[in-house]
Amino acid sequence: MTIQWFPGHMAKARREVSEKIKLVDIVYELVDARLPLSSRNPILDDIIGQKPRIIILNKSDLADEAQTKAWITYFANEGISAIPIVAQEGKGMNKILSTSKALLKEKFDRFKAKGVNPRAIRAMSIGIPNVGKSTLINRMVKKNIAKTGNKPGVTKGQQWLKFGKEIELLDTPGILWPKFEDPMIGKKLALTGAIKDTLLNMDDIALYGLAFFKENYAQQLEKRYALTKEEAQLEPPELLMRISEKRGFRDDYDRASEMVIYEIRSGKLGRFTLDMVPVSLTE
Repeated sequence: MTIQWFPGHMAKARREVSEKIKLVDIVYELVDARLPLSSRNPILDDIIGQKPRIIILNKSDLADEAQTKAWITYFANEGISAIPIVAQEGKGMNKILSTSKALLKEKFDRFKAKGVNPRAIRAMSIGIPNVGKSTLINRMVKKNIAKTGNKPGVTKGQQWLKFGKEIELLDTPGILWPKFEDPMIGKKLALTGAIKDTLLNMDDIALYGLAFFKENYAQQLEKRYALTKEEAQLEPPELLMRISEKRGFRDDYDRASEMVIYEIRSGKLGRFTLDMVPVSLTE
């Protein structure tokens, strides 16, 4: 199954981000902590260039904690600051301002030395759809300004917002890239909700999710669906059938698929990370 999604407003947003990047001091790149690489848009690297950035690992409460720590180390080795947050609850938000100040200290010290009056940090938030950008912004400005929702593509335009007196934030719509070179990235994004469900074959995504949990988090799969160790090792189609039977769905596999995807996304199967840091990169 090939998954592609690049609505017209995303192409427009890409152009606008390219035009506005020169106006900001720093970029907040929001990613899903469950897929720290797959939820990064590769075209943004060219747009951001050498501009200081912070990778904000949102939904870290849903991600494998050990993997999140490993990814923070990985990004640090790449020279990029990464912060785990839970925007929905406001956890970790205070680190955004302190890290921004640290990264921009030399720039603002130069301004001060030249007699330039102090001003707010100008930041831009970017990221793919449904990683929680609008929720983050609403938490930062403490008002329900940006539209939020559990569906991708809610934010359609750019807007400047004030975070107290210290940050002026330029919000941007979520931007996916025109083509996923690796089809597995499309599946990962689909499983976590970054692509509209109406564009997906839900049973294929459910089978991918079950295969991943079977391989990496079998105990969580067993616990959620009251499976024996032997049942949890069934091939994904048979596993979906068994779960469907246990939930009383009989042969309604479409309903079972939607249920499995919902429960994976909402954390009912426990914390997980789809992008795992290779052991060689953490040593």
